[in-house]
Amino acid sequence: MKGDFIPLWPSAGVLPPVDVIEPTSQARSPYRITLTDLVLRFATSVDRCRILDGLLRYRKALHSAGLSKGFQWIDGSFLENVELIRGRSPGDIDVVTFFELPSGTTEFDLDREHPNLFDHAFVKATYFVDSYPQNLDTPPNELVWWSSYWYGVWSHQRDSLLWKGFLSIDLDIADDLDASLQLVKLTKEVESS
Repeated sequence: MKGDFIPLWPSAGVLPPVDVIEPTSQARSPYRITLTDLVLRFATSVDRCRILDGLLRYRKALHSAGLSKGFQWIDGSFLENVELIRGRSPGDIDVVTFFELPSGTTEFDLDREHPNLFDHAFVKATYFVDSYPQNLDTPPNELVWWSSYWYGVWSHQRDSLLWKGFLSIDLDIADDLDASLQLVKLTKEVESS
């Protein structure tokens, strides 16, 4: 699926939440993009490449557990120009994974067979992903509440309350190989520069 474009950072160093030219258009946060789009835009330093590699490895772990239907919301300082506005590199990438369980599988089964998959501390230390799982089979009222929660948390910068945008990527494995190949290429480029 080819999605939206990723807008450029304005002077505030965050993704704009809406298209400033057409603020009522559907080109708005969360911007629907491909995994390759994410890599091509943000693999600009050794630290960012390391974090993207962690995200790709985390997605591989999700896929290995049978989780390939759904999407991921991507946010955090990784999507900001933190090198300029805060004088540092991002330390991780924030991800909410909205997933469908494989047929015949329960959350209990998933936790038993893959105990570290949703262990927040393990995932962050291993993959540089600040991860939050959300089962799409959750009752509708609760699912809407959690979706609103994450949208509310992520639509503003934590320290300044500046309104900002974030990204949405399909959980399907279809784009992961191309994204991985692009990341290998870009990592070599940033390491040699």
